[in-house]
Amino acid sequence: MKKSQDEESIWSIDVERGSRGAGADAMFVRIAASMVNDIRRGALGAGDKLPSTRVLARRLGVNRNTIVAAFDELTAEGWVVTRGARGTFVCDEVPERSARRGSTPRGMAIRPGFHVRSVRPEPDVWLQNPRAGSLDVRYPMSAGVPDTRLLPTALLARAYRRALAAPTARAALDYSSAHGAPRLRTAIAQMLRSTRGIPADPANVLVTRGSQMALDLVARLLLRPGDAALVEELGYRPAWHAFAEAGARLVPVSLDGAGLVVRELARHDARCLYVTPHHQYPTAVVLAPARRAALLAHARERGLAIIEDDYDHEFHFDGRPVAPLAATDRGANVIYIGTLSKTLAPGLRLGFVAASARTIDELARLRAVSDRQGDHLLENAVAELMEDGELARHVRKMRRIYAGRRTALADALLRDLGDVLSFELPPGGITLWARVAEDVPLDAWQKAASARGVGLSTARDFDIAGRPSPYVRVGFARHDEHEIVDAVRRMRRALVDARRR
Repeated sequence: MKKSQDEESIWSIDVERGSRGAGADAMFVRIAASMVNDIRRGALGAGDKLPSTRVLARRLGVNRNTIVAAFDELTAEGWVVTRGARGTFVCDEVPERSARRGSTPRGMAIRPGFHVRSVRPEPDVWLQNPRAGSLDVRYPMSAGVPDTRLLPTALLARAYRRALAAPTARAALDYSSAHGAPRLRTAIAQMLRSTRGIPADPANVLVTRGSQMALDLVARLLLRPGDAALVEELGYRPAWHAFAEAGARLVPVSLDGAGLVVRELARHDARCLYVTPHHQYPTAVVLAPARRAALLAHARERGLAIIEDDYDHEFHFDGRPVAPLAATDRGANVIYIGTLSKTLAPGLRLGFVAASARTIDELARLRAVSDRQGDHLLENAVAELMEDGELARHVRKMRRIYAGRRTALADALLRDLGDVLSFELPPGGITLWARVAEDVPLDAWQKAASARGVGLSTARDFDIAGRPSPYVRVGFARHDEHEIVDAVRRMRRALVDARRR
């Protein structure tokens, strides 16, 4: 038997080093890691006796229970063994570890010891694209997202406090319906009836954690591996990602100045069609009335599910908003997806689906597989804002502010980039789609703009085949008028940079 380590053991030094680099790890974990490090580098050999827990606790200046926990950890991992009254010893055969000798283990393994499939990464299209540069750009003008500075935080906080103090709070904090909080489902159904003409009841509404969850659930419900999913040839990549992860084959359908070219649908035998008819994503074109009627007729004839993503219905500035397809379909073929993220804030993660009651029930069952339920307290708080009319007042305020920002962007683009950009002011939405002159090196301009703190998206970023096309998408909701003017000036300077390359 080998002798125990003397009082000059370097464990105290290793533990001190570990405490500086181990973040929030518990002390017993740091001590165990330090001992493992000594065993790996040979400072402690097989069969060496460890000091008693009492002695080691005094030496390291910690509670004895901490040392007991560290020894328990080492025993469970197979590094040491306790032999009754004789003490605790380093195992004769220590575990094999792939870590480099002399390194201290930090966190879990990088790679699993079993096979996992690779999930295709999807760029964060709300703030950037793969070529536009870092999320840290000062002006992510490619983002079609709201200005979270406008969120009525005081009203939301008050509503949340009331929801937490309400007699129903206990039920909201317990396991509950995967459909969403009944109060919010009722408020959303009322909103759909009164502002969008959709004859929805609470039974026709599922509350989700944002529209992306809604898209994922619908894709998983409708699609089997190998099924065809029709999508607009320029469109929303996160939706395509959801369909692809469900095993679908993506089949693009052409667009023109009147929106989706509906006559092309007859060429394909598909399970569903994903469409953004109100403000086509990303061009903001409104689907023509004749095509809307033809699309609904085709869906009824073929049994085609239409996934209607009405992602920014509230923001229509010229005339009245066009009624959703779901307003005239009566829930037979259209699955309607909406969001409260544009009117409140993306981080609140509130979306919804409106469809037939049978479809909603099946989606709720599917949702419960991975997400038992949403945040019913938050949902009740937002329901209060809707019931009191606060959300409607907030939307009217945002619509007025965004209309002013739309004008500011158009004026700035005409003044500083009117020689290279041409566009029509969109009737709605929170982005502008502009054609770029042929002599502009578009990819180089995009990179130069990122270097100057402006994130831009080009048509290539929304094309299902990644084909280049002379268009850029510029958002105006996220930034105020002064920021918009500064961003456009930076875009102009970036264009000069790109042409010099």
